[in-house]
Amino acid sequence: MRPSGGIFAAASAGLFLLLLLCAPPAASAGDAVAVGSATRLPVPRFVSLKSDRVNLREGPSKDHRTTWIFQRAGLPVEITAEFETWRRIRDSEGTEGWVLHSLLSGRRTALAAPWMKSGLLPVRRKPEEDAAITAQLQPGVLATVRNCDAGWCRIAGDNFDGWIRQDRLWGVYPTEKID
Repeated sequence: MRPSGGIFAAASAGLFLLLLLCAPPAASAGDAVAVGSATRLPVPRFVSLKSDRVNLREGPSKDHRTTWIFQRAGLPVEITAEFETWRRIRDSEGTEGWVLHSLLSGRRTALAAPWMKSGLLPVRRKPEEDAAITAQLQPGVLATVRNCDAGWCRIAGDNFDGWIRQDRLWGVYPTEKID
């Protein structure tokens, strides 16, 4: 039997108020993109790992258990939340956890179609489908993103520099413009 009034009603009202205050505001058609509570930068957004060793934790403190260790500087990750000096990130495989903000860089990188298991991805001399191919990348190759516009990104890496279709990269959003 559920008690009526008294402590239960006060606790329920308090919980409702707490949930109301913590809930994100309702979005309207004219609202801007969501921003992080610590940086006021857009969330979600892509960044890269600054170090060759980055501990991914269950929660936003060093007291939380390490669930994964990234061992590839420059790997693109997506920031999905912020809490003080901690950022919740997701990698191209969907692995999520928390890292210290100081282990992340604003340098933009991307992976060439990590969802593909085989095949090659053409890098072109110009941002045109019929432009000369300057390199062929295997899925998962790491590249620095120079710029993106109109569905094409200029990328560079070891022994390649050219243009690739934006939808073949993980680390940039489909219509994102990068200067």
